[in-house]
Amino acid sequence: MWQVEDEIEVEQRELIPDDSIIIRGSGNITIFGLSNTYNPTFPNSLTAKVAPEEFTETISKINKELTKHINLNLKAFILGCLCCCCSMGMTMIPPVLLNNKAKRQVKKVLDWENTRVYNKIGLNWSLCRCPCERNPMIEYVIVIQKIRQEKILTID
Repeated sequence: MWQVEDEIEVEQRELIPDDSIIIRGSGNITIFGLSNTYNPTFPNSLTAKVAPEEFTETISKINKELTKHINLNLKAFILGCLCCCCSMGMTMIPPVLLNNKAKRQVKKVLDWENTRVYNKIGLNWSLCRCPCERNPMIEYVIVIQKIRQEKILTID
């Protein structure tokens, strides 16, 4: 059993390269690893790659989607916890499904922003699972990776 958990940890570490930028959740509500907001402060490592306005706009779109979904998810989670004993755990299914829907919506926003802005300048934003810094839990973080662009013009 420990080997399976270690393999998952290794796979997670392999997915996030060392030179990528990680934006962790900064909200006060985290349900199933998904935070309700991400920090809109511009990281210094993105200077001269992305305009601060574009970064802030993308983060605000993500936070808007999360706010829309996490509030309902929190209510369903509390209700599910209260009724969990009576329903033999079946009331925890709606919060899990709502969390999956929230992740899908955030990934759609990131895909749209990647095709609109970031892939053209050699960056790719994605939502990835990552171990927390202070505890053994897993959280969802936004990872900004550099992608290799093919040279269009080459000398023959």
